[in-house]
Amino acid sequence: MRHFHFIGICGTAMGSVAAAMKRAGFEVTGSDANVYPPMSTFLESEGIELFEGYRRENIPASADTIIVGNAVSRGNEEAEEVLDRKLLYQSLPEVLKEHFLRGKRNLVIAGTHGKTTTSSLVAWLLKAAGRNPSHMIGGVPKNFERGAEFTDSEFVVLEGDEYDTAFFDKRSKFLHYLPEVAVINNIEFDHADIYADLDAVLLTFSRLLRIVPGNGVAFLNGDCANSLTLVEAAPCPIQLVGMGENCQVRISEITGADGGTSFQLNGESFFLPMTGEFNVRNAAMAVCVARQAGLSEEEIREGLASFAGIKRRQEVRGEVRGVTVIDDFAHHPTAVEQVIDGLRQGYPGRRLLVILEPRSNTMRQEAHKGNLAGALAKADLAVVPPVLEVGQIAQEALLDVPQLIADINAAGGDARSISNVEDIVAWTVAEAREGDLVAVLSNGGFGGIHPKLLEALASS
Repeated sequence: MRHFHFIGICGTAMGSVAAAMKRAGFEVTGSDANVYPPMSTFLESEGIELFEGYRRENIPASADTIIVGNAVSRGNEEAEEVLDRKLLYQSLPEVLKEHFLRGKRNLVIAGTHGKTTTSSLVAWLLKAAGRNPSHMIGGVPKNFERGAEFTDSEFVVLEGDEYDTAFFDKRSKFLHYLPEVAVINNIEFDHADIYADLDAVLLTFSRLLRIVPGNGVAFLNGDCANSLTLVEAAPCPIQLVGMGENCQVRISEITGADGGTSFQLNGESFFLPMTGEFNVRNAAMAVCVARQAGLSEEEIREGLASFAGIKRRQEVRGEVRGVTVIDDFAHHPTAVEQVIDGLRQGYPGRRLLVILEPRSNTMRQEAHKGNLAGALAKADLAVVPPVLEVGQIAQEALLDVPQLIADINAAGGDARSISNVEDIVAWTVAEAREGDLVAVLSNGGFGGIHPKLLEALASS
């Protein structure tokens, strides 16, 4: 196999793997519906020929293997051509396993929440300690130029997504990653578009533990009841991490400090330049993985203290007229609550306005409305626009936003629904006063609301 053609090449992971394969001497081409900078210019600088749009004729006659992205489905012209011509096709996780992960020390970070932060922390701890790891992370860590990069290090840090692999492989991506170390931060019902219920989610995480070798280890959240259900049947070594007495690695002495949080793990002191108990839990997992990789306590302390965070995770986008605008990716009611709690801790005494776009498949589901209402009631003011991208969710399963607003207000909150970005911006500018935090929560672009808010505040 010498020529690889990537369908959906402009995704962060797809593009990074394509570039790494080009550097390794393979011939690489690719296509995508959205060919634009920075990924397009990055790939072109690597000498990769790109095709904009999906067409049957894009697949070169010389291509040995077709890599099909997770976002590609039946009906895509190139996918149909691959099937018609009976070409060899693989998913991205399969290519990773065969060309990048075999023989490596793969550190796989999984769980419903905290994957991006924890995997970014692990990658940075190794990088800061001179181990130069490969990494593939769903977000963009501020300590790195890109969310994915491949080196000649023995270590590979992977954000282990439980989402399915490809249209022809409905197993979770992380089942391809050959983990020496697996982290399960927590488990909740999520991705209702592919999992029927919590039991189905637990099953896929149990399968992850089945492929951790005897000379590896899995770190589980010892305070998460769902995670604990996996322990008894797990064939690999398990260590529980948390605050409970059942945990082998105990988190304690969590204290807000200047610009972050101090905490202890089994008596060892650490400082994290982030706020919120959930981030301390993420950091505790990262410390455990770093220890397993052989880092010293001092190397870990220095790495934690110099961690710069992740884009779209409590990221300050700007401050105008004393109003701070914050961006966060929150895609699940629990994540929303964690962000609000973290902002309360990090910015004590400040009024908090939360603007939530119900965009993820989980957030658009009526089944999560109760937890979402409880989370948003913790804000001083909350705005939720109507669900616009219905997708394949049945009408009866779709989030009832007017009822959500009523539930938030009944729980002691102050919420309203505003239909579009322009009206949300106008309302926020009229409502905000000096010292306020405006937290925008969405896993998408939300109509460019962040710069619009800052510009409107500046001109008001």
